[in-house]
Amino acid sequence: MLDLCKKVLSRVSSDRKLFARELAKSVRYLHGEERKQLKRWCLKMFAQRYGDLINQTFSQVSMA
Repeated sequence: MLDLCKKVLSRVSSDRKLFARELAKSVRYLHGEERKQLKRWCLKMFAQRYGDLINQTFSQVSMA
């Protein structure tokens, strides 16, 4: 599931609104270590463009 989330986020990365929607879905679907891996990957790949959005989305959910 993590790989699918990464693929979708990569494909919609040119549109902020779509990226935000898909990131929120991905965060809901993933749990535990996969969610942490997704956050690290997102920050590595998209921090310059969407760093604020990524941090805001992940701060709204428990990172357990």
